[in-house]
Amino acid sequence: MAINFERLVSRSVAVWLSREIDLAGLKISVNKLLEYVIVGGVAVLVIFAFALFFIGIPTIEAFLVGIGAAGFFVAFTYVYLEYLIDKRKSKMEEILPDYFQITSANLRSGVALDRALLLASRPEFGFFSDDIKDMSRRVFGGETIDKALTAVGQKYRSYQLTHSIRMILEALRFGGGLADLMEQIAKEVRSQQMVQKEVSGQLFMYSIFIAFAGVIAAPVLYGLTGQMITVTDTVWKGILASNPGGLPTVGVSFLKPSPPQITPGAYRDFSLVAIAVITGFASLIMSAISSGSPVKGLKYLPVFILAGFVIYFIVLKVLGLLFAGIGAAA
Repeated sequence: MAINFERLVSRSVAVWLSREIDLAGLKISVNKLLEYVIVGGVAVLVIFAFALFFIGIPTIEAFLVGIGAAGFFVAFTYVYLEYLIDKRKSKMEEILPDYFQITSANLRSGVALDRALLLASRPEFGFFSDDIKDMSRRVFGGETIDKALTAVGQKYRSYQLTHSIRMILEALRFGGGLADLMEQIAKEVRSQQMVQKEVSGQLFMYSIFIAFAGVIAAPVLYGLTGQMITVTDTVWKGILASNPGGLPTVGVSFLKPSPPQITPGAYRDFSLVAIAVITGFASLIMSAISSGSPVKGLKYLPVFILAGFVIYFIVLKVLGLLFAGIGAAA
């Protein structure tokens, strides 16, 4: 018996998810998305909990880590959905000036607006052409051009498209030269895109600095600290081996030297988690500065994390060779 996962959430949540799916251009139902998220989250929880339990982690801690992993899976699914929405919007906005330019030329030749919009939908415009063709079918089916155009604007989270459609509808209601308006809209959209590229170029140095701090500086510092802890731990093992009875107090009676409580292994695990978090946020921040959209940084996230890990282990290896004599002497 198939489970209706859509009944597990409220109506408002289901409507919101349906809206997000449409904006992302996915051809799946809300029930299918919820099935993927819920079943996947439970699977991640079980896999992590049992894996940690079998390697000796206490049951409660293993279960809590499993819950955290499941929560991360759900959060990643949402962020990836936002990434698809932004990617679809960006691709549409790239071809928007050309589309309005062609539509303007069609209007100047005496074609009606709905027909001009349809004829301007070229195959190279991809999914946007499909949306325009769907709009044309709805108009031919008896729907007004106002509702059909508004529906097209609602398929994208784009201020440029929404604002352009609003101007076109106002020109239809109150009169105006649609051909000239379309051409002006195309020029304005293209001008805005050029300004965005200029701003991104001017902020390029900030992006380079953030990438350097997250991908290079942080792993190097963690590697240096990790090697320092390893050397200190080695020295202390030698000292304790030479003084099996314990170290005498120094000066005041309650001041007694003791080995550090942080082990090299525990710090290495902490370093890997910290590097993953720092490099991940570096990719998102860099994308937010350069393009104005943090979710675009998801495509750089795996590369940043992998580069951070590689640099960290290289630093550990090089410093380990440099300080190998200390371990041998101890």
